[in-house]
Amino acid sequence: MKAVQMRMARAALGWGVRELAHKAGVTANTVTRIENGADAKQSTIELLRRALEAGGVEFIEENGGGPGVRLRKRQPK
Repeated sequence: MKAVQMRMARAALGWGVRELAHKAGVTANTVTRIENGADAKQSTIELLRRALEAGGVEFIEENGGGPGVRLRKRQPK
């Protein structure tokens, strides 16, 4: 997951930095630093990715289009 994908995923879910931080179990400062391009432990990235995926985001790599995100389609009940 790239920093730009994390920002896009938060925007798609309507989450602020604090909300993502809370759901991932990290500090808001950590989220901000990563989104601004700072290095982070792989375990921290995984916590953030899992929180965003649990919220309904899918991370995608478009052929020639770069990294992206989309909301997962809801399954009919």
